[in-house]
Amino acid sequence: MQTKKNTSRRSFIKKTALASSIFIVPRHVLGGPGYLAPSDRLNLAAIGAGGKGRSDIMNASVKGREKVVALCDVDFSGSAKSSVESFPKAKLYNDYREMLDKEKGIDAVTISTPDHVHGPAAAFAMERGKHVYVQKPLTHNISEARKLTQMAKDKKIVSQMGNQGGSNPLLDMVQKWVDTDAVGPISKVQVWTNRPVWPQGYAMPEPDESKKPEDLYWDLWLGPAPNIPFTPNLHPFNWRGWWDYGTGALGDVGCHLIDIPFRTLGLKYPTDAECSVSSVYTQMWTADYHPEGCPPSSFITLHFGATDKSKSPIEMTWSDGGIRPSHPDIIPANNDIGGPGSQNGVLMIGEKGIISTNINDSSPLTPKLYLNDGTTDFGPEVESSEEPEYGHQRLWVDACKAGFDSPEHKGLTSSFDYAGPMTETVLMGNLAIRSYMLRRENSDGKMDFYARKKLLWDGENMRITNLEEANQFVGRTYREGWEV
Repeated sequence: MQTKKNTSRRSFIKKTALASSIFIVPRHVLGGPGYLAPSDRLNLAAIGAGGKGRSDIMNASVKGREKVVALCDVDFSGSAKSSVESFPKAKLYNDYREMLDKEKGIDAVTISTPDHVHGPAAAFAMERGKHVYVQKPLTHNISEARKLTQMAKDKKIVSQMGNQGGSNPLLDMVQKWVDTDAVGPISKVQVWTNRPVWPQGYAMPEPDESKKPEDLYWDLWLGPAPNIPFTPNLHPFNWRGWWDYGTGALGDVGCHLIDIPFRTLGLKYPTDAECSVSSVYTQMWTADYHPEGCPPSSFITLHFGATDKSKSPIEMTWSDGGIRPSHPDIIPANNDIGGPGSQNGVLMIGEKGIISTNINDSSPLTPKLYLNDGTTDFGPEVESSEEPEYGHQRLWVDACKAGFDSPEHKGLTSSFDYAGPMTETVLMGNLAIRSYMLRRENSDGKMDFYARKKLLWDGENMRITNLEEANQFVGRTYREGWEV
């Protein structure tokens, strides 16, 4: 009798467990309208919690819909304090490697560090199966961009780069003009910016350990860069002007501005790159500028082959430091080109007219069409968005929940399959600038800038084919423990 009773009980428990595993209680029964089960919340972490990192993790949390479980920053005494206040239950770390190894429950991370840490942090996270949102530029160099693009594909990582303007619905207006051949075949694109707006190219400040903020983990801030003593005026912002850490004006806004023609024209890898830079920068032996710093102004030319959306080859020029193109005749003289004050912008020039647009992040994009026959078509002066930054982070979060093969992921505007090649194109300009500064002693004992030529680029194999020395700038040398 006892054996039969126990057998019956085991059978009952087994059947009950089976039934409970397939019976789903509706969400509204459990918690009422709007209830979100804890199992449905994404566990998020931030690598870089201050500055732009704060808005990225705030927007990714979708007003508390998702759970922020950890924050990582090299200095929580600065702007990262506000993230700690917003997410008081999040665990705090200074080293993202420690955070990702200890916090096994993290599903996805936002990465909003200086440029030189983007690649190492993203690779470390993806190796552990974490979905990643990485600020622009995706990486510090071309080699990293190629590796991250392939890694995201191989490991089925849901990815997004933080050029939020890619989700701006007004880009659809530009795309429509291209797709309907409104301005005819486009053969020339001009892109420009008023950046840099930070010190750039001057001699490196002298190290001074006495000025290091008490709570700053300097070695972790350096990351993959060479180990140097604390140097004032690099952290938290002026790193942008130094090649070891930043990517200059191109890295700052190139992924916003160049994104517009790259996306709408369906461009691929450029075939070549050529540049010129401010003469005060090149005469480094008589001026205060330093070759390890980015130039105060530059002019870049890239060429692209024809694509499905761009039937003719395209020449793209980039200028920074406040240098902009001449005002086209068909645009009224009193009208801005590009954005307000003509400080930043894109001109896409076709046989029948011109498309004029602006930096596509938080500034008014305001697409404008000017045709040779006098016809015009303008987008709204002030664009509206129901979500901050056009829902760019929230769309990534939704895709993380839906999965790598989901329509949500395929619908992201800057997943790495797109953002990787676009970032490589942006960084080609920096490869040209750094090659421009290569010099060696000639037969007369004078220093010769021998690399000032058009650099021919084999995009598939990621190599300059006519100047081997230029290939050193495709990647970088890493400190041990920070490799990609």
